[in-house]
Amino acid sequence: MAADADFVDRPLTTSGLVVLRLEAVDRQDAARQLAARMFAEGRLSDLEAFLAQLGAPEHQMATGLPGGIGIPHARSEYVVDTSIAVGVTRFGHSLDFGAVDGPATLILLMATPASSYSGHLDILARLARSLSRENFRESLRRAHDEEIIAELINSTVDFAEC
Repeated sequence: MAADADFVDRPLTTSGLVVLRLEAVDRQDAARQLAARMFAEGRLSDLEAFLAQLGAPEHQMATGLPGGIGIPHARSEYVVDTSIAVGVTRFGHSLDFGAVDGPATLILLMATPASSYSGHLDILARLARSLSRENFRESLRRAHDEEIIAELINSTVDFAEC
């Protein structure tokens, strides 16, 4: 697939976009905390406007995957660079993202520019395929360092062709 102009100027995730021991009251709070990291890293131009779009009815469907994964995601004109922020919940804490097998302990907020429709779907599919592998999920959960988690996402999920 040809690269969209807005894609992969920077790594999709960095240590600054990773939250270890995430505690949130619900999935909206988790998304807010992860989006705040994106905003602080200069990857969103307007935090509140992005969150309003993320909370819009078209984004209210279940975003949970089997294996304890939550993937809230949105295309938005407030996204500066395609990004993934990662939250690993603290031990014993989980959040309902609507997956049939139960709540999530690993949350990945994916944000792409509004113009990146096909790229958004491609990255979402690649991310879901990687997260379907139990060894990849467990590597993310067991990593106790933000840099290692960022490297796992950037190196294991091949986005070079997006």
